[in-house]
Amino acid sequence: MKLADLPTPSLVLDRAALAANCRAMAARAAKLGVRLRPHMKTAKSAEAAKMATAGQFGGITVSTLAEAEYFAAHGFRDIAYAVGIAPAKLDAVARLQRAGVAMTLVADNVAAVQAAAQRAGELGAEFSLLVEIETGGGRAGVLPDSPELLEVGRAIAAAKGLALAGVLTHAGHSYKCKGEAAIAAVAEEERAGVVRAAERLRAAGLPCPVVSVGATPTAMFARSLAGVTEMRPGVYTLMDLYQMAIGVCRREDIAVSVLATVIGHNPRTGRILVDAGALALSHDKGAAGIMANVGYGWVLGERGDRLDGLFVAEVNQEHGMIASPSGAPPWERLPVGARVRILPNHACMMAAPYARYNVVERGDEVVAVWDKASGW
Repeated sequence: MKLADLPTPSLVLDRAALAANCRAMAARAAKLGVRLRPHMKTAKSAEAAKMATAGQFGGITVSTLAEAEYFAAHGFRDIAYAVGIAPAKLDAVARLQRAGVAMTLVADNVAAVQAAAQRAGELGAEFSLLVEIETGGGRAGVLPDSPELLEVGRAIAAAKGLALAGVLTHAGHSYKCKGEAAIAAVAEEERAGVVRAAERLRAAGLPCPVVSVGATPTAMFARSLAGVTEMRPGVYTLMDLYQMAIGVCRREDIAVSVLATVIGHNPRTGRILVDAGALALSHDKGAAGIMANVGYGWVLGERGDRLDGLFVAEVNQEHGMIASPSGAPPWERLPVGARVRILPNHACMMAAPYARYNVVERGDEVVAVWDKASGW
């Protein structure tokens, strides 16, 4: 099957680029002396996870219970659910554990710990929890030097049905950096903060076997992960224009794109219309704030060649509007019915709605179709 045989929009995955990305991150983990627990919220694919965990200890990270159930059904038995836990979700976690899956959960407040302990008792289950640490991202977690850290740690350790597994952080603010030096500085903030939290727990007589960090930019540019036991990068599997914009990858490393069909020309606006809009590409314009002429994604030819600097300038629900930096789109080169591939601003968001990957090997021949998780 060729890409020309697919309906549009369709999700296309370059297997060679994915494999190279996985090898590169495995080498980073080995150099830094930590375990690699890839975050599969980006690729959401068992086949991609097999590549990402090749030669590793086999653990993965997820962000939804749907992902946990999907990967468990495909044989993955060590899963960190790296989103703060709510008691209503513990029934599903308990079912996975009864099926032989080792689940690790996250909490950052005593109320959540107490609710988890109560539900553990009701279910006759035991849950392993990591304390989430705030190291600059501003999203969730307790500060490394805060009294809340020890309060949460002690609450987990004292609760029947719960076990304190360690600490976890995510340097989300590394995405606001540009260039190796800036990202390396954030990586050190991430490392130092979570290691300090681990040291405080141990000094208080509490167990802390796991010290976990996670972000693709910091994983790529950290100069040391001393005191850390594992890292959980995710978007590195697919990469995207945002990672390219901040200096983490090259265009050739971006493994995913959306196949779209030209459905019209609008000479009044200087736009080429395609059948991939906001739902197919996501509404994320992150890279557009860093690089010029990015919009909602770069436009490639069907075989993956860059087309005259074209980019998706605007989107409606099902329409994408391609513009040219020169203001004169190549109407003849892209007639109605022509196929293009669009690189993502944010691979996680773009790939999420699709049910499958159409896998190519740096060309236009579809060599496999991979299923993937979806929903929550």
